[in-house]
Formats: sequence, C-alpha cells, structure tokens
Amino acid sequence: MNTMHAQELAQGQRFAFGQNWASFLRTLNDVRIQEAERSLRQMLEIDSLMGRTFLDVGSGSGLSSLAARRLGGRVHSFDFDPESVACTVELRRRYFPDDSDWTVEGGSVLDTEYLASLGQFDVVYSWGVLHHTGRMWDAMENIVSLVRATRGRVFIAIYNTSAYSRRWRVIKHTYCRLPTILRPLFAFVVIAPIQLNEIVNAAIRLKLGGYISNILNYKAKRGMSWWHDQIDWLGGYPYETANPEEVFDFFRKHGFYLQKMITCGGGDWVQPVRLCKGNYTYLMHGWTDRS
Repeated sequence: MNTMHAQELAQGQRFAFGQNWASFLRTLNDVRIQEAERSLRQMLEIDSLMGRTFLDVGSGSGLSSLAARRLGGRVHSFDFDPESVACTVELRRRYFPDDSDWTVEGGSVLDTEYLASLGQFDVVYSWGVLHHTGRMWDAMENIVSLVRATRGRVFIAIYNTSAYSRRWRVIKHTYCRLPTILRPLFAFVVIAPIQLNEIVNAAIRLKLGGYISNILNYKAKRGMSWWHDQIDWLGGYPYETANPEEVFDFFRKHGFYLQKMITCGGGDWVQPVRLCKGNYTYLMHGWTDRS
C-alpha cells in the first residue's frame, strides 16, 4: 500500500490515474496493442528492441510496456500509483506470464534511492508522466542517470505551456477535489463545450468528417481510448508545463541531442520529444548523429 499516494488522493491532490487505466483495460484488444507497437516503432524509428533494455517510467495501463516487450525489449516498468502497477501486472499476466524479461514494480521517479537501484537502460520512456509528479524538473533530473551513457535514448511527452495553462491547473485541481459522484457532471460541463466548439469549427472548415473519423479511429494514437484520454486530461493533477526550448536546454546541458520532436500547435497538449545521449556535433537546425 502506497500511503503517500492514498493520502494525496483523499486530499484531492492527485488524480486516480490507475482507476482510469483499469477501466481502459476493459477496452483493450489486439488492434489497440498492434497500434501501440506501430506507434512505438515509429516514434523510436526502430523495427525491433531485441537486445535492448526499456524502462517505462510511470507505466500507467502497461500498454507501452507490453508493446516494448512484444518488440523484443527487456522491460522494466514502475509506477507511483498502485492501481497502475496492478494494470501493468495484469497485462504481463495475460501476455507474458512468468516472464523474466519483464519486471513490474511500484516506485517513484522522485525516489532517488529507488532509481539508483535500477541501473541504466537503452531507452527511458515516460509518456505524459513527469508533469504529473508535482516536481517535474526534479523528475527530469532524476531520469538522466537512468539513460545508458553511449547512445542511450530518452523519450518523454510534456504538456506545453500556453495562455490557458493556469486555467487548466484550476480545473484539474477542482475535478480531483470534487466528490466522486459529482465528477461525471463536472466532466460533461467542461468537455462538452470544448467538443462542441471543435465540431462547429470542423463544420465551418468542411472537415466534420475528419473530426468524426479522428474520434472513431482514436486507437491509432498509441492504441489509446478517446474517452479515457479525455478523463485523464481533465483530472490529470498535479499538473505542470514547459516550453520546448526549456526541455531542450535542460537535456542539452546533460549531454543529450534532439532526435525527434512533435509539437501540437502551441496548445496545451503534450509535446513528444526524443533525445539521445552521447558526444555529437551541433548543427544549425538541430542535433544530429555523427555516424
């Protein structure tokens, strides 16, 4: 039992990510898993993780860990939320029972003693996690030592800082502090106007079909679920943000170079960033491998 996690939930200081992921697992099927694999291959620009180690920092549902293991990687998953740990354990039980190449544990990215026991990994992956720790920059500092010194990669997704970030922090905190029975109503009140605005804009641009297709085919985004991602976004607290430049500067000082970035038009949504560690030449428009 994670006492600190339970206290933060009771005080409305943290979203119950694990509960949301447990609900998501009821929708999981082979198509979603295949999409998660495809997304991971595309983002890392690899065909296989055979012979490589993969650390999933904040494993959530366990889907990314499962995808990495199916691609042949030796996987270590951990999460601060006990229910998220249980979700990841459940996926390992379903697809890789008694597998010595997939470890699942409870742990915190803010616990330096725990992290020191893990060693280093070829890929350190943390999608949409570090900005929910309450100490995002400490969390980023802590994962640096987990990346293998030679050609190790870190793949993270961080919320963009925008004009609406402060407002969203209040909304998320409010959701977490509400009694459970009132949260669905609050979710409707917040989400419905946003989606209505998107529908109207799509109709004006004669792209309503594309909007509907995006929701119906949402599983193509890492195998995820539209509704569960909406709730994760609405309730995701603690909540911090960063500009891409801040992330770049931070990792550059630690010997990394940028390999790939996807931004979301300056909005609040996540900016996936892939960086690599090693001694490389800096070019005008980015960081590149000498080889």
